[in-house]
Amino acid sequence: MPTSEFELIQRCFVDQGLGFARAGVELGIGDDCALIAPLAGEMLAVSLDTLVAGVHFPLGSLSPLDSSAAAPALIANRALAVNLSDLAAMGAAPLAFTLGLTLPHDDAQWMSEFARGLLPLARQFDCPLIGGDTTRGPLAITIQVHGSVNALRAPRRSAARAGELICVTGTLGDAAAALQLIGAESHLGRRLAFSREPNNSDSDYLRSRYFAPSPRVAFARAAAPFMGACIDLSDGLLGDLGHILAASGVGARLDTLTLPFSPALSNTLDPEQCELAALSGGDDYELCFTAAPTDLSAVRDCAAALGLPLSVVGEIETQKGLRLSRGAEPIESPPSAYQHF
Repeated sequence: MPTSEFELIQRCFVDQGLGFARAGVELGIGDDCALIAPLAGEMLAVSLDTLVAGVHFPLGSLSPLDSSAAAPALIANRALAVNLSDLAAMGAAPLAFTLGLTLPHDDAQWMSEFARGLLPLARQFDCPLIGGDTTRGPLAITIQVHGSVNALRAPRRSAARAGELICVTGTLGDAAAALQLIGAESHLGRRLAFSREPNNSDSDYLRSRYFAPSPRVAFARAAAPFMGACIDLSDGLLGDLGHILAASGVGARLDTLTLPFSPALSNTLDPEQCELAALSGGDDYELCFTAAPTDLSAVRDCAAALGLPLSVVGEIETQKGLRLSRGAEPIESPPSAYQHF
């Protein structure tokens, strides 16, 4: 007798502990709706992302043994991480998430491994699964996260002001290189030119940066009072910083010599290819934010307390548009930003 949808959900998600209890979740999996409440004095922050096979992770069969497909646990980790990163960009604390899962067929083993990939990150961020839906169709994962945020301290995209510094967390460009290593297409729309084949250590690091990005929730919660505008880097620094500039009605200058690269990326690509990956590669899920020069020390202290690298890469200006340079040398034809359509 075929396994029913509800039996699969019970076995693969509920029984594995994804619906754990936490403060703020009044009712989780089991009813027509979940009931959640933000923390006292805060507002609800909500974000949703869909990951489609062949677009947001390598396309292949549902078998975890298929070398052309990403392992289910890796897909799960990435799907939840990129949504938690959206909460970080608003300075929000995670509360819970819902899951919409579209599968070509009811593969209990795949779903069980997928659920096991969700659990560590859900536990780490105290963000239980509170409901969702499963349906038949081409492989796609939709996750909606719910968080709690002080609305007066949420760093909105429209809050950048001339004279503020442009900062980024972590390192940029790693995910674009990882996508090339696994044979998938990055936001660049073209291949990077590796200066040398990465060794096993560099390859493992780059892949981990794609499949297991680190949502900067703790940093954002601490640094939010000192931020102007903020966005997470999903489409590449050019495109995402452009969203801040458009929403704030300002411009910026950016010095590509200040872009932060990991040793693994620098070992693999020459400087101009590192620059291309950082500006247009996307999928890094670091934070790009603005801060007044007088608040930079406080922001650096927040990052240092977490062992998180922080780089100043430019400055907000009154004149609209984004101006790029390599030190004193202007870049006349910058690479284009990623477009979803």
